[in-house]
Amino acid sequence: MLSERSIETVRATLPAVSGAIGEIASVFYDKLFAAHPGLLRDLFNRGNQASGAQQQALAGSIAAFGSALLEYPGTPPEAMLSRIAHKHASLGITPDQYSIVHTNLFAAIAEVLGEAVTDEVAAAWSEVYWSMADALIAIEARLYAEAGIPDGDVWREYRVVGRLSDDDVVTFIVRPVDGSPIPASRPGQYVSVQVELPDGARQIRQYSLSGAPADALQFTVKKVVGQPDGEVSNHLHERIAEGDILRIGAPFGDVTLDDGDGPVLLASAGIGCTPMISMLNHLVATDSPRQVIAVHADRAQGAHAFRADLDQLVAKLPNATAHVWYEAPESPWPTDRAGLVDLTAISIPKGITAYLCGPLPFLRAARAQLRELGVPAADIHYEVFGPDLWLGQD
Repeated sequence: MLSERSIETVRATLPAVSGAIGEIASVFYDKLFAAHPGLLRDLFNRGNQASGAQQQALAGSIAAFGSALLEYPGTPPEAMLSRIAHKHASLGITPDQYSIVHTNLFAAIAEVLGEAVTDEVAAAWSEVYWSMADALIAIEARLYAEAGIPDGDVWREYRVVGRLSDDDVVTFIVRPVDGSPIPASRPGQYVSVQVELPDGARQIRQYSLSGAPADALQFTVKKVVGQPDGEVSNHLHERIAEGDILRIGAPFGDVTLDDGDGPVLLASAGIGCTPMISMLNHLVATDSPRQVIAVHADRAQGAHAFRADLDQLVAKLPNATAHVWYEAPESPWPTDRAGLVDLTAISIPKGITAYLCGPLPFLRAARAQLRELGVPAADIHYEVFGPDLWLGQD
């Protein structure tokens, strides 16, 4: 919690810091990677750095945390911190790395804001930073303890024992090389996968678990084609075959299916279906009697990954329905299910818990529709692939 003096200083300087936070984030990463080039090569997502997405996410989280401390001084924003902590744990982040970030971040703040950064201002914002860092360190320590691993020791070698390909989507089934048990996971979580690229960089990406085969982990990768193409996804598609070895982290992720018995909505778009398929598999495996509403949106039938799985899993549940929208159907399709998803066209029961996963425009639209239907914000959970540029809270 911030001291009273720091609260007043942060309140007075928040507009200036927030207004420059994007530039501060950019300068910070330049300084960080100049001092520690290995971090860009082997830890940070080079694609997100090149696009500016990571800089936007950092800027948004700092501004959101500072604002939250002023509005609720004794109550840190737990949802935001949990999301960041799970991502950090999946990468094996350790407490000592926060000092490296602090040094370069405050050098960036001083460079961008100049003489406005007095000793008092620097001390107040340092309190903000360490309030956030200490909270994250505590959550990450708990996550490591729950996973039964020393802090940061998340990586193990897995052998690919199965590879299922469907156009631009590949599902990998992997088992530990050393024969040790599969780490525990919850439906909706993801794993980090690190690969060595042709230039020697060891880049990491997160992929959702899409099933729970016996004594194995299963994750699914969509090939990313664009400007630029996905480095890791393309590598996995083109270079990794059965028998190959992958370096994979322990499962993490804060958007997981709850253990209640109330109705549940699983809504996804594109490859966002993967955590939802994992949740459906779990519901089937546990003979769940819950009311389940599965919603999916995609470009067309041919682009819909796990299309057959969705139908089969929903059919196995006693109280489940599926609703699918295609923007440009390739074959005859109901006109009221063509175009973009409209959750207001579905009967949404009271007390429902909603899980959303997909691109940001889909998340924003789906969440807005659910709020319009009266679903409380606290009952709407979302997962976004890549840096969270939304922090979609009321």
